[in-house]
Amino acid sequence: MGRCGSAIAALAMSIGALTACGGGGDGGVGEGARPALPPTVTADAPHGERTPLPEEDRRGGDDVLRGRTIVIDPGHNGGNARAPERINRQVDIGNGRKTCDTTGTATNAGYSEHAFTWDVSQRLRRLLQQRGAKVILTRSDDKGVGPCIDERAAIGNENDADAVISVHADGSSATGHGFHIIEPAPVPGVTTEEYVEESHKLALAIRDAYRAGTGMPYSNYLGREGIDRRNDLGGLNLSKVPKVFIETGNMRHAGDAAKLSNAQFRQRIAESLAEGLQKYLRG
Repeated sequence: MGRCGSAIAALAMSIGALTACGGGGDGGVGEGARPALPPTVTADAPHGERTPLPEEDRRGGDDVLRGRTIVIDPGHNGGNARAPERINRQVDIGNGRKTCDTTGTATNAGYSEHAFTWDVSQRLRRLLQQRGAKVILTRSDDKGVGPCIDERAAIGNENDADAVISVHADGSSATGHGFHIIEPAPVPGVTTEEYVEESHKLALAIRDAYRAGTGMPYSNYLGREGIDRRNDLGGLNLSKVPKVFIETGNMRHAGDAAKLSNAQFRQRIAESLAEGLQKYLRG
């Protein structure tokens, strides 16, 4: 990115965006305030091991997803780096203003976060549709720009989604390892108690299914037991329906990057996320 004679300026923008994404989540807007976490349920899977899924869960036999609306939000977009004037504009996030979006991060080998999230989201969509869900993606390809973080939240709200999951991969330091779920913290006058509670339930279901299905450990650099709470992400603050972000691993960590770059592992990621959504909706 940053071609056509403006390499230095684009490189500076890109480095800033990649560094920002180390905080995880909503367009790479930094860590922000992190309120104390509520008690969480510890996953049953031993650290780093994969737990076989019950037969009914693998088949989706209880039809819990049939007729449900799920919104998948693939982080960033492939055209963002070419449109700094659009993605750098400020938008309202409920308790402040942040940039519309960012370019995301990448592995040291050059596998971009936006391509990763698009691939996983398409795999997840197919699985959910096979189980009868109505699935909506917040972007239609990996070549465009945006949408902005407030627009991504609006898509879930306008479709009265039963659940929304925003798919990301982090860009922390090379020693950072593992995954974490980002759930909304209360924002007075913006979020409701019911929304925060339901999103916490969704976070636990996704967390446990992801750890069991992929064997990825909890993040060793953010959150507690795989859960991080934030009140600075527009995609969460502005949502009215249950929503979480998942940082599926750290693209700057060699081991995590190798997994995230592997197509078979990305399929396991999608399968695990589908199971988490199904468990949440089963109640």
